[in-house]
Amino acid sequence: MVLTLSACGQAPQQPQPGPAPVSVVTIREQAIRLTNELPGRTAAFETSDVRPQVNGLIQARLFQEGDQVRAGQPLYRIDSAPYAAQVANARAALSRAQAAIASSQALARRYGELVAINAISRQDYENAVTAAQQARADVAVQQAALRTAQIDLRRSTITAPISGRIGRSIYTTGALVTSSQADALTTIQRLDPIHVDVTQASADVLRLRQQVIAGQVSTGGDARVRLKLEDGSTYPIEGTLKFTDVSVDPTTGSQTIRAVFPNPRGLLLPGMYVRAELVEGTQAQAMLVPQRAVNRDEKGNPTTLVVGAGDKVELRQLKTSRTVGDSWLVTSGLKSGDRVIVEGGQMLRPGMPVKPSPWNPNAPAKQPAGAPGAPAAQAK
Repeated sequence: MVLTLSACGQAPQQPQPGPAPVSVVTIREQAIRLTNELPGRTAAFETSDVRPQVNGLIQARLFQEGDQVRAGQPLYRIDSAPYAAQVANARAALSRAQAAIASSQALARRYGELVAINAISRQDYENAVTAAQQARADVAVQQAALRTAQIDLRRSTITAPISGRIGRSIYTTGALVTSSQADALTTIQRLDPIHVDVTQASADVLRLRQQVIAGQVSTGGDARVRLKLEDGSTYPIEGTLKFTDVSVDPTTGSQTIRAVFPNPRGLLLPGMYVRAELVEGTQAQAMLVPQRAVNRDEKGNPTTLVVGAGDKVELRQLKTSRTVGDSWLVTSGLKSGDRVIVEGGQMLRPGMPVKPSPWNPNAPAKQPAGAPGAPAAQAK
């Protein structure tokens, strides 16, 4: 008798795979501070070109190039001998005019007494009064001439108009300078504080203003600015926003924003390239989704996978406005409490069951079932 084993030669049955494990993050509305990093250049707080106001030869330079100078400090000395002579001449002319006024006034008084008794003609009296008035006018003219000569004499010593760091001297001792020359002798720049001028697209400025008007963003008067230097380091002192230009550059479509930073150690110099992080405002009810959880469909629109009812996968179309750190700021497509799949969603399709667990950003990434490198199911 031959016994036949019907089960011989048949492969063992594979167990049905369970729900795929996924890591999710629960979306909550939160208040976030909106910042924007923009390129810019540093500029001196004040700049003054030092030019002569009188003509003459430079006799001495009274400063060291690159030094810190104060307002009113002597910088150059121009030959003052011609201007001292003008002062002496004007002072002598004033003394002559003052002597003449005494004589003319005495004559006018005497003629006034004589005309009262008809001893002289009235015409002679009026001529004497006019001569006295002209003498007084001559005194005023000579006083003004003396003040002008004294001003020119003082200007023969060129002083610093502002306090700041002085640059190199373009002219040396012995050079002839004139009051009408176009070239500056040197330049003084005030570097503490210092300006930082950045540019922002006018479309971004318009978007922010519309959000403020709609009540979505509150500025709250927060005008702090942080600065990143050329080497990637962060400037240790925060600055303040001073103003936004009221006009848009028609060639670039951008607006200039100026911030002011303290510069006590002189670390920032004019013309340096920097990146400024501006605080635009605060959005009270913002929803952030990790960038790794957002994909793009064939049209380029952002999408994400959500664990819906019954722990089944749902596909959501999103609208995003900007990035905040490593997350997207979502304006529509999600609601508070939604569980967004961050890891394990590469092989998932809408409607598939999943086993969600909270996402740990510090844990190693999970491999989805069926993906290359994932452990294969073993037969029992």
